[in-house]
Amino acid sequence: MFRILEKEHFSENVMKFTVEAPQIARSRRPGHFVIVRCGEGGERIPLTIADADTERGTITLVVQQVGVSTRKICALEPGDELTDVVGPLGQATHIAKVGTVVCCGGGVGVAPLLPIVKAMKQAGNRVVTVLAARTRDLIILEDQVRPWSDEVVIMTDDGSYGRKGLVTEGVEDVIRREKVDQVVTIGPAVMMKFVAKLTERYGVPTMCSLNTIMVDGTGMCGACRVTVGGRTRFVCVDGPEFDAHQVDFDEMLMRLRSYN
Repeated sequence: MFRILEKEHFSENVMKFTVEAPQIARSRRPGHFVIVRCGEGGERIPLTIADADTERGTITLVVQQVGVSTRKICALEPGDELTDVVGPLGQATHIAKVGTVVCCGGGVGVAPLLPIVKAMKQAGNRVVTVLAARTRDLIILEDQVRPWSDEVVIMTDDGSYGRKGLVTEGVEDVIRREKVDQVVTIGPAVMMKFVAKLTERYGVPTMCSLNTIMVDGTGMCGACRVTVGGRTRFVCVDGPEFDAHQVDFDEMLMRLRSYN
C-alpha cells in the first residue's frame, strides 16, 4: 500500500497528491510515469511523476477527474492508501544544454512538464515556460515553475489571466523574438499537434510527451501504440516522449476517441 500524505485541490476536478513511495522517488527521472490502482480490481491509471522528494521518500501525482477510477482516486484523503503504484516506467527525458528551451504545457500537462523545466534549467539552459488553459482557474503549478524559468508566459482562452490566446501564439512570439534551440510540449493531443506544426515551420526541434490509452505499461497489450516516423512505437516503453515532428497525431487522435 502507498499512503497519501498530502492532498491539494488545484481546481474542482484536478488534485495534487503527495504519496509515500521511497523506492520510486529514488529512481525516478524527468519523463518517467507510474501506473496507479485504487482498490482491488481497480482500473490501471497511468500518471506522470510531477515531482519527487528523495529525503521524504515521496512522489507527487496530479490527477484529473474524468471517469470512475480517477474519481475514486480524487476522493481519497491524507492517510488513505493507493493499492498499487508501479514504476518508474517509460524512458526518461533526454536533458542537455542546448541553449534556449521553450517548455509549453496545457492544462494538467504542466504536471509532467515541471520536472523537465527544472532539469533543463539545472543543465544550464535559458528556459521560457508557456502555461496555457481555458481559464485562470485551470492554470496549475505556476508558483512551482517560476523559480526554474527565466520567463513565464501565461495564455488563457478567455483572457482571464495573462494574455488572451492559444498556447501556439505564446510559443510563436518567443520564436520570433529570439533564437529557440528546442521546444518541449505537453498537454492535450490536439494542442501538441498544432505546436508541432508551428515549430516545424520554423525548423525548431520539438519533443512531445504522449498521453495515449494505456493498459499494462510493459508494451505487451499494444493499446498505446502510435506511428512515429512511419514506424509503430509503444508509448509505455518507447516513450512517452517522441520527436513531435514525426508523430502521426491524426491517427493518435482517432485512437484516443475509441471509447467516446
